[in-house]
Amino acid sequence: MSDPQTTPDSRPALLWRILIVFAVTVLLWLFVYHGTPLAYDYDRLTHAARAVLTTVLIVPMVVAARRLLDRRPWSGLGLPSLRVGGRRLLLGMACWLIPAAIGFALCLGFGWVEISLRTSAADALRVAALLVVLAFLYEALPEELVFRGYLQRNLVTVLPAWQAVIGQAALFTLFGFLVGAATSLDRLLILLFFALVLGGFRVATGDIWAGIGFHLAFQTVAQLFDGPGAVFDVTGPGTLGLVALGGLPFSLGWIAMERLHRERLNWQVLEPDPVR
Repeated sequence: MSDPQTTPDSRPALLWRILIVFAVTVLLWLFVYHGTPLAYDYDRLTHAARAVLTTVLIVPMVVAARRLLDRRPWSGLGLPSLRVGGRRLLLGMACWLIPAAIGFALCLGFGWVEISLRTSAADALRVAALLVVLAFLYEALPEELVFRGYLQRNLVTVLPAWQAVIGQAALFTLFGFLVGAATSLDRLLILLFFALVLGGFRVATGDIWAGIGFHLAFQTVAQLFDGPGAVFDVTGPGTLGLVALGGLPFSLGWIAMERLHRERLNWQVLEPDPVR
């Protein structure tokens, strides 16, 4: 990676662009979570407000970075219209949901976990529908746009694809630590493996829609079973997280994506970022 100085084409050097976007991303997330009146006890309205505010802040920031720092077209970030990327969004969701369903069946069938509903089935369905929207706005869209969109896209201009994937995964894990989303070793490792899978999805498909779908499915289901807004009580949450939420979906989801896009995968390629 080049030294942090102005490049011959007058753009800030790659290192500076990455550091600026990463730092601003961390600061914006900290602002949303700790620096606003929304930083109080959890409720659905607060969650919704944080989600909307996160997307409202992050998406324009990436647009500005792409225009002012990269000086390259938006299309290079790998976020075509939903009309174009909708199938990959659904594929990404399926790559998480199907292995997760197998994991839940194993956990319940072997008695490794016990799950009970805190509320009515109708209310749980309403919460699940709401969480799909909130997870999209709060985590899946903004995080994929920054890390697999902006940062990985820039890294792969100077690094082979496999190194770019590792680089963005390291930044994503550091981000999780800095904003307080992952402070224990086990959660940091989960975040790292999660980011590696998502980075691989970007390499396999050429855009970030599959990663958004995978991310969205994971966050929605995880928040139904864990955290202040959960609607289920779980006995044995560690096992559920390891098997059904993480281990099987991360491994089987990647295997499925790799087999579906094997002809496109090239871990050694560098991808120029043309002006047009």
